[in-house]
Amino acid sequence: MTKLSVNVNKIATLRNSRGGDFPNVVKVACDIESFGAEGITIHPRPDERHIRYQDAYDLKKVVTTEFNIEGNPIPKFMEMVLAIRPTQVTLVPDAVDAVTSNAGWDTITHQSFLKEIITEFKLKGIRTSIFIDTNSKLIEAAATTGADRIELYTEEYATQFALGNKKAIEPFTKSALLATELGLGINAGHDLSLDNIQFFAENVPNLLEVSIGHALISESLYLGLENVVNMYKYRLSSK
Repeated sequence: MTKLSVNVNKIATLRNSRGGDFPNVVKVACDIESFGAEGITIHPRPDERHIRYQDAYDLKKVVTTEFNIEGNPIPKFMEMVLAIRPTQVTLVPDAVDAVTSNAGWDTITHQSFLKEIITEFKLKGIRTSIFIDTNSKLIEAAATTGADRIELYTEEYATQFALGNKKAIEPFTKSALLATELGLGINAGHDLSLDNIQFFAENVPNLLEVSIGHALISESLYLGLENVVNMYKYRLSSK
């Protein structure tokens, strides 16, 4: 069954807006695990506008499911991940001023860099994943970096699905099949929601994990966090 990893960045955004420690990111992460999520994801940025680097160290002490840290492997990020040793590191080519992730890696241009970075992480026993678009050449190049998995960037699917275009799933189905042939595990994330997650999971073979934050936290404002976590789990298990 596909695992649900909940991104708690938005919890940190809410906390930071008042300058205190409420809601407490660590407590919310623990609660999310108790509600049934199989993982916790964070994506710290250099300016620490939501998740702070200290949050990563604090969460490491309490997360009992899979701990996934996403980000651009700048030196500060590398140092943190190598010290914490999360279950998984997801490499994302964020610009410093990016509001949110908006593109996957060019695994051809950055082949040598990714190989070097991934080697360091794997020496510490950290599973590695590369955030990537549905481009067969880039996926083939990703397989030569030593990465364990790819994370398919799903914004285009989510946008088109909302417009009624279910054919938008086709590049993701093909990418998953190719990745499986190449020995890569398959994760996915970005703009996945209660509306589009089940169709995605039904049509993307061998989907190991989805990472969902913005939509899940937003939906929880109406439906409640525990309820929404279980609604996602139901949709992921109904394929």
